[in-house]
Amino acid sequence: MQLVSHSAEETKRLGAALAACLQPGDVVVLNGDLGAGKTQFVQGVAEALGVTGEVTSPTFNILLTYDCSGSGLEASVLRLNHFDLYRLESAEDLDDIGYWDVLEDGGVAFIEWGDKFPNEMPDDYLEVAIISGTDGVRSIKAQPHSTRAQELCACWGQVAEERA
Repeated sequence: MQLVSHSAEETKRLGAALAACLQPGDVVVLNGDLGAGKTQFVQGVAEALGVTGEVTSPTFNILLTYDCSGSGLEASVLRLNHFDLYRLESAEDLDDIGYWDVLEDGGVAFIEWGDKFPNEMPDDYLEVAIISGTDGVRSIKAQPHSTRAQELCACWGQVAEERA
């Protein structure tokens, strides 16, 4: 699936559309250059899930966790775990931050820079690549890596189309 965003606000709206489809345990891996809009995308997800307060890039923290208070389908998502693996040097560093424990905690996880450690991604995840063009237009490409991720991707496409 491929979507297009013409602004930061539109990127957030596409994130909010994905939030409507999330279930506990879902993992989304976000790839893209610095400044492509990965954190903006997560901000849209967080707002739709009822996260209060500022959602920032976890570049220096590596992991930021937010409590959710959404309604409807999103209400079952209790935590939003937001990783940024950019500063990690090796796969062993993932153990130091409790990576696997967090992925299994029943929340949803968004992992920026997951392409640094492709062999350490879970078996079940949706990969989202955000590619910034020279004109400010972002191409957002989704690639499911499991049956659940296929369902998530199909739902996201439908919700995004309905909200367009």
